[in-house]
Amino acid sequence: MRLVACFLICLSLTAQGLPEGDLRYGEVRHLDATFTMAEYSSAAEWLEHADYLRQQILWSTGLDPMPERTPLQPQLTGKIERAGYTIENVLIETTPGFYLGGNLYRPTGVAETRPAVLLSHGHWAYGRLENSEIASPPKLAANLALQGQIVFAYDMVGYNDTLQLPHSAIGGEVESLWNVGLLGLQLWNSIRALDFLESLSGVDASRIYAAGASGGATQAMLLTAVDKRIAAAAYVNMISFHMQGGDVCENAVGLRIDTHNVELAALAAPRPLLMVSASGDWTTNTPNREFPAVQRIYDLLGHRDRVETVQFNAPHNFNRASREAVYAFLSRRGANPRDAVAEKSVAIPQVSQLLSVWGRALPGSANFDISSLPMRRTTDAGAGPQDVRRRLQYALHAALPSSEQLQSQSIETWENGEYFAAGRSGKGDRIPGALLQPKRAREWVKPTLVIHPEGSAWTMSSSESRNGLVAEILSRGGGVMAVDVFQTGHARGQRDIAGAGRRAEAFFSTYNRSDTAQRVQDILTSYAYARQRFGTNDVQLVCLETAGPWCVLARALIDAPVDMAIDWQKFDAASDLAYLETLFVSGIRKAGGLEGAVSLARDGRLLVFNAAGFPTSAAPHAAVNQAAVDPEFLLEWTAARRKPTP
Repeated sequence: MRLVACFLICLSLTAQGLPEGDLRYGEVRHLDATFTMAEYSSAAEWLEHADYLRQQILWSTGLDPMPERTPLQPQLTGKIERAGYTIENVLIETTPGFYLGGNLYRPTGVAETRPAVLLSHGHWAYGRLENSEIASPPKLAANLALQGQIVFAYDMVGYNDTLQLPHSAIGGEVESLWNVGLLGLQLWNSIRALDFLESLSGVDASRIYAAGASGGATQAMLLTAVDKRIAAAAYVNMISFHMQGGDVCENAVGLRIDTHNVELAALAAPRPLLMVSASGDWTTNTPNREFPAVQRIYDLLGHRDRVETVQFNAPHNFNRASREAVYAFLSRRGANPRDAVAEKSVAIPQVSQLLSVWGRALPGSANFDISSLPMRRTTDAGAGPQDVRRRLQYALHAALPSSEQLQSQSIETWENGEYFAAGRSGKGDRIPGALLQPKRAREWVKPTLVIHPEGSAWTMSSSESRNGLVAEILSRGGGVMAVDVFQTGHARGQRDIAGAGRRAEAFFSTYNRSDTAQRVQDILTSYAYARQRFGTNDVQLVCLETAGPWCVLARALIDAPVDMAIDWQKFDAASDLAYLETLFVSGIRKAGGLEGAVSLARDGRLLVFNAAGFPTSAAPHAAVNQAAVDPEFLLEWTAARRKPTP
C-alpha cells in the first residue's frame, strides 16, 4: 500500500515533466533577462552584501587568491608634443611575458601633482584609437589632459597593441573549472594599469578616477568595485537591468549568480558615480529604473548627492555630448583643476603614431600562452580551512540554511512516516522527500539522511533499502530521511535553456548554478531540515552511487562534525575530464576540488567505498574500502547493535 501511495504522490510531483513548484527548472537566468534590485533595509545589510559581491567578482575572474604583482617594466616611447599636453606610447608587463599597451596623456606646464583618469575603451572597431562621431577615446583623453589631468588609455585584450592573444582566445569548459577567462585577464590588466598610473610622478594617488563606455564601462565598473583606489567613476551607456554585457570579456563563470550589473555598479558607493545613458540603446530606462535603484544604495549610506545621471537622445555611443558629461562630472568632483567642461577641437595623431613598438618588434621577454595565466592555479599553499571553505562556497554558491530560512509542506502522513517537500524561503526550490521514524527510537542510533541518485524512491521501494539498509536502521531504532535532490529521482525535469533568450547557453555559467551545485545546495537544505525534524544536530549522511561526491562537496560547507558514509565512485580528483563528465562546477578545480573538500571533513567519522583515487592524505582518519559498498558493513557503521544498558 505504501508503494502505491509513493507512486501516486511522486507522479503528482512530476506533472507535465517538471517538479511541481520548483522554480529552478523554468527560470533560467541570462544576459537578456530583466532583473530587479533587491531591497536592503539598512546600510549594514548592504555593506555585508557588498563585501560578498566584491569577493564574488574576484573569485569568478580567477583573482582569488590575488596573483603576484610582478614588476611592470614600463616602456614609454614615441612622445608626441601638442599645445598643452603630450602623448606617449606605453607597454607594461602585467604578468611575466604578457604586455598591455596604451597611451599616456599628460598636461604640460604643470608643476604640482595632478588628478589622473584610467580610461577603458568599448568594443569599437579601433579600440582605444577609435575616432568617429559615435566615439573617440583620443579626443576624450586629450581634452582631459588639457583640463589638467593625467590619462592612461589602455587596451582590451586583442586590440591595438595588446595582440599576444586574440579577444576570444580564453575560455572553454576546462578553463571554466579553473575560473580562467578573458574577463579575468582584463580585470587583472586594469588593476595593473592602475598600479602603473599610481606609480607615475605627478599623479595624486588620492584622486584617480575611472571612466569607460559600453564594454569599457564594464571594465571600469568591475575595477571600481574591487579596487578602492578609484576615487570616482563614470559609466557611459552600459548599466541596465535588461542587458548585462554580451561579449566574452564581460562574462565570467559565476559572476552574476544571484546578482546583476545594477548591483555591481552600486559597489562604487559611497564614492561619486556618474551614470550616462542613451535613448537608443539598452540604457533607455536608466533615469527611471536603474538610477533610482542605485540612488537607494547611496541613500542608505547617507550620500544621495554623490550619484548622478544624465541621458542623451542618441544611439549607443561615447559621443561628444557623453564625453562632455564626463568632463562636467569630473569638474564637480575635484578632478578637473582647470574647471573646463566644453570639449575643445584637437588634432588626433595618425594611428601609427599612437601605437607602440609592438607589432614591429616584440619585447625580448614576450613569451606567453594561456597556460601561463597567473590565475590558473589552485588555492594558495598557505590557505587555512576557512579559506578553502569560503572558496568552495563561492564555487558552489551554496550554504547551509538557518532554521529560520527553511520552509516545508506536508504532502501525506501515516503512522511513523510522512511525504514532504522542503525548501528555503524566497529561493524557489522545492525538494520532495520521505521521513521515516522508528517504532521505538534508541538514542545510540543517529538519524540518517540518505542521498541516492534515484531519490526517495530508492529508500521507499527498492529491495536493497526496504529489505536491507533502511529497514534495518529503522528496526534498530534510528530515523531515516530520504530526498530527491535536483535532477534526481522524482525531481527530474528539463531546464528551459532554449526558451531563455539569445546567448543564454553561451554564458549559462555566468548566471546559473550547475546541476551539481544545485544538488549540493539541496543536500545542505535537506541536512538542515533533517536536523530540525529529528530535533538534533547529530544527523549522519549516507550517500550512495553517484551521490557520494555530491555529499563530499556539501559536507565541506558544514562547519561542524558530521558522520558520513560515501561511495567515492573511483573518482579521479586530479582529472579535469572527470569533473567535466560527472561533477561539473565552474571554478571547482580552482577551489581545490574534492581533495580540498575532503580536507574539511576531519571532524566526525568518514567511511569510503570504491575508494580508488581517494586522497587519503587529506583525510587520514577515514575508513577506506577499495571495494564496492558492503551493505552489512555499512549497516553496522550506521546503526551498530548495542546491548541494552541494565
